[in-house]
Amino acid sequence: MSDSARPRVLIMAGGTGGHVFPALAVADKLRQSAVDLSWLGTRNGIEADLVPSHDIPINFMEVEGIRGKGVTALLKAPPLLCLSVNQAFNALREFGPDVVLGMGGFVSGPGAIAARIKHIPIVVHEQNAIAGTTNRIVSKFATSVLEGFPGTLRGASWVGNPVRHAITRLAAPENRLSPNKATTRLLVLGGSRGSKAINELVPSALSTIEADQRPSVWHQSGRSHLNMTKALYSALDVEANVTEFIDAMENAYGWADFVICRSGALTVAELTSAGLGSILIPFPYAIDDHQTANARLLEANGAAVIYQEAELTIELLGELIIKLAVHPCNRLDMAMAARKLAKNNAAEQVAQTCLEHFYVKS
Repeated sequence: MSDSARPRVLIMAGGTGGHVFPALAVADKLRQSAVDLSWLGTRNGIEADLVPSHDIPINFMEVEGIRGKGVTALLKAPPLLCLSVNQAFNALREFGPDVVLGMGGFVSGPGAIAARIKHIPIVVHEQNAIAGTTNRIVSKFATSVLEGFPGTLRGASWVGNPVRHAITRLAAPENRLSPNKATTRLLVLGGSRGSKAINELVPSALSTIEADQRPSVWHQSGRSHLNMTKALYSALDVEANVTEFIDAMENAYGWADFVICRSGALTVAELTSAGLGSILIPFPYAIDDHQTANARLLEANGAAVIYQEAELTIELLGELIIKLAVHPCNRLDMAMAARKLAKNNAAEQVAQTCLEHFYVKS
């Protein structure tokens, strides 16, 4: 245990927003309990900019995923693992955490190995319905294992996925989604990096709908796709507010009547917390097709419809949009079904699990 009277938690999360944003939600809860924080991440992941902007010190490791990256990545893996474990040891020695929290991504592996050797309690949280390689391995020797979807990891506690507090505070859908709105509002999300397929498909589908029946559109395109997406909407004479990124997602969800999006774990959790029906288009190249598995929870409970990218034509998506745009009762039923699945105390439960290990050691 560290010499400080304040608990110390080292957070390990990196790569995409699906790992980093839930970890930041937990970090906010830990800070409310006067916990000192540090972070292990990579220079190439979204955490490199996001974590310092939240006033959390970060240490960088030289590590990368190997699944699906060919023989070269496999050959580089052993020396990179040795280097990254050594870097993790240095971070542990410098910060002196009482607990380490792994929130997914390959960055969690070296830190967990170092923590295991140093006999530091390890808390693992798996966001997806199909566990990633790193968490599958680390969960076998972790002190506590938590999961965002039920039945993902053997012996894990189902706590849900942490989302930002402001999203959990949105009004219930029955109080927010008025059937008397003059215009229906469609939110389009492609994930933290944007989706070229969604950016091309949605404007084209909207162009098949009569202008007076189209919903208002807020489309998050991703930075690299911004100009192309704006140009496509303009060429098709479809009005839309296109932005590269949305910082305050609570504002976007509060504005929307329904959503078209991928089905990453964080997005699915946010849809349930906000209470919004959705058309889900799983990312077809996700490892183990975990986005389809994530989406099934919503579909099975009447909160969403799932269409694979390969089967979704412009005409079909146009029909789906118009059905939701002109039938407020359908939208509300889906939104209420989504809200029933919400686990809005997930961040608190993950934070509390970390603190329990500190108090046991104390």
